[in-house]
Amino acid sequence: MFRGFIAVDVDDLPLINNFMGELGESGAQLKLVEKENLHLTLKFLGDTREDDIDKIEEIMRESIVGVKPFKILLKDVGFFPGRNYIKIVWVGVEKGEKLVKIAESLNEKLEKLGFKKEKKGFVPHLTVARVKSSKNKDELLKVVEKYRGIIFGEQEIREIKLFRSELTPEGPVYSVLRRIDLKD
Repeated sequence: MFRGFIAVDVDDLPLINNFMGELGESGAQLKLVEKENLHLTLKFLGDTREDDIDKIEEIMRESIVGVKPFKILLKDVGFFPGRNYIKIVWVGVEKGEKLVKIAESLNEKLEKLGFKKEKKGFVPHLTVARVKSSKNKDELLKVVEKYRGIIFGEQEIREIKLFRSELTPEGPVYSVLRRIDLKD
């Protein structure tokens, strides 16, 4: 068994680095996502059997049929679940319709393998920090407001990947198990 998820990588963008740096300096109690681990999750799998990797790869292939490489726009910032209780700080995605299509297909097809189907609709976003407490929340909110509406950059999506996530005391370590190219 391993902890798995399907995602697309995100480029190292200077404005995202600036945003994350300011979040880190806000004094808020949070854990920033390591730059090398930035990704847009399409489907969190959780506990995954090694024996299912080939079947998951096949579902990934089925889920991208007819989807050519495309561009998304990383724009705006926000948090989940709400202003009074912040757990996740994110960067938004525009022009993400194809990501939504792929994620919904994965969600539907992977249920047949026993993976929990998400009830809420998929909203593409890039998690940049996980908030641990409400300490210095006002400072955190100031940074978020400063970056509200900012365009961080464009990103081309050329592949989706199946990742293994190993949780360590230093943070998660991700390894790519399968990589599926979008066809031109």
